[in-house]
Amino acid sequence: MEQGKQGVMAVKLIPQQNPIEQIQARFKELETGFKAWLSKQSLPVEVAMVTLTSSAQGAAIGALMGTLTNDKSSPLPTPPPQANPQAMASFQQAQALAGGPLAQARNFAVITGVNAGISCLMKRLRGKEDVQSSMVAAFGSGTMFSLVSGMGAPNQPANAITSGLFFALVQGGLFKLGEKFSKPPAEDVFYDKTRSMLYKLGLQDYEKNFRKGLLTDSTLPLLTDSALRDVRIPPGPRLLILDHVQRDPEIKARQGNVH
Repeated sequence: MEQGKQGVMAVKLIPQQNPIEQIQARFKELETGFKAWLSKQSLPVEVAMVTLTSSAQGAAIGALMGTLTNDKSSPLPTPPPQANPQAMASFQQAQALAGGPLAQARNFAVITGVNAGISCLMKRLRGKEDVQSSMVAAFGSGTMFSLVSGMGAPNQPANAITSGLFFALVQGGLFKLGEKFSKPPAEDVFYDKTRSMLYKLGLQDYEKNFRKGLLTDSTLPLLTDSALRDVRIPPGPRLLILDHVQRDPEIKARQGNVH
């Protein structure tokens, strides 16, 4: 009887985990594993996977938005037959933007997939994310959106380029605006490469550990397991970080200069 009471008390003392928190933790774990796997793949594989996953996410968002905003009671008016080609092209794109779930899913899949794929390619080739890379990605997504949404329209190449330029200018403006209002503190320049590495590995939560241990960009070639352990980084992330340091050509070159 006494044992039974103790068992009940022990069960009551054990905190019950929130199911939502468990799902979020599991999703975060899967995301971290996927990013770590992706960072070790060849450029074509990484770009293809990023494009596919982003397209799937965009399609889901577009389908949801198309379902919520689909209003058949107020269709777009039909343009007159004598409308000029530019007006017809604009009308077709407006129809695409005002379409139902399937049209919206297609539009968002094209825009997000192409944008993410080109951004990934530019980041791997140039080693950084800046306004130029952002505008190139936006130009590509705008061009593809115009080609997909305006099939059969006259002067389609010209319309595609115009849409691409519009997307690029808007994206460039937003990028510079974001930079202006979210400038990092002056000391952040010492952690640029560290932050980029951690985000690539899906380990951005450990940036504060690097800061507490003063493990700046200049210490990356010197990183050891004991140094990472000293700043309280768990074994799994330590292995991913050290593996990245050994594989990264820029860090390996700096290791040679250090030694």
